[in-house]
Amino acid sequence: MRYGIISDIHGNLEALQESVKALAQERIDRYICLGDVVGYGANPEECAQIVKQLVQVCIVGNHDAAVSGRMDYSYYYDAARHALDWCRKQVTPETLDWLKGLPYSRREGDIEFCHGSPIQPEEFEYIFTKEKAKELLKFRDQLAWVTFIGHSHLTRSFAIGADEAYNVKGPEFVVRKDFKYIITVGSVGQPRDYDPRSCCAVFDSDTGQFRYLRSEYNIEAQMKKIIAAGLAYNFGARLLVGI
Repeated sequence: MRYGIISDIHGNLEALQESVKALAQERIDRYICLGDVVGYGANPEECAQIVKQLVQVCIVGNHDAAVSGRMDYSYYYDAARHALDWCRKQVTPETLDWLKGLPYSRREGDIEFCHGSPIQPEEFEYIFTKEKAKELLKFRDQLAWVTFIGHSHLTRSFAIGADEAYNVKGPEFVVRKDFKYIITVGSVGQPRDYDPRSCCAVFDSDTGQFRYLRSEYNIEAQMKKIIAAGLAYNFGARLLVGI
């Protein structure tokens, strides 16, 4: 099975369109979205419509949960709260209902899909350091062979052995049967790994081959729309550098 995996689109239509084009060249059997379709960007409804038509499975992200009333976001910083309030007014009632119904995780055989940590996925815990990955050692027997996550907007992955966790680096690699893996697939619409290109991923479960796909897109167009919508300037400006 060849999986095309997207995550953290955050209303960035231009980035999503380019990632979809890139994945269309990859003979994908099954499309998965790991959540945060909305938030930050200027096109939440348009992105939701594309995702609904494209993917077979979509996981709820924290921004999706916030916009659809599934979680409290009063503790978010001001600009993020404003963006979520704005976003709720932009999406249709049908999209709100769709977001409300998205699962926190999905397991297919020995592969799991979550937004954040697979342990209590409704808590949206981050895993972006080896130390955080090592905390999963005590849950190793519960973990799928490969767990795909988003949330951090990074491209960091970890192999979890019997008594240690290891960083897995590179734009592509092969997963082994003697480890459990936590693979962060990067962000389509708000990359934070100092690479401004849109990021998604391809995984072949038969060969164990994993690869990131990066795509150039019209950053300036999305940035202008973010500013015109009255959203925080930084939500657009940081797209230029991928932070």
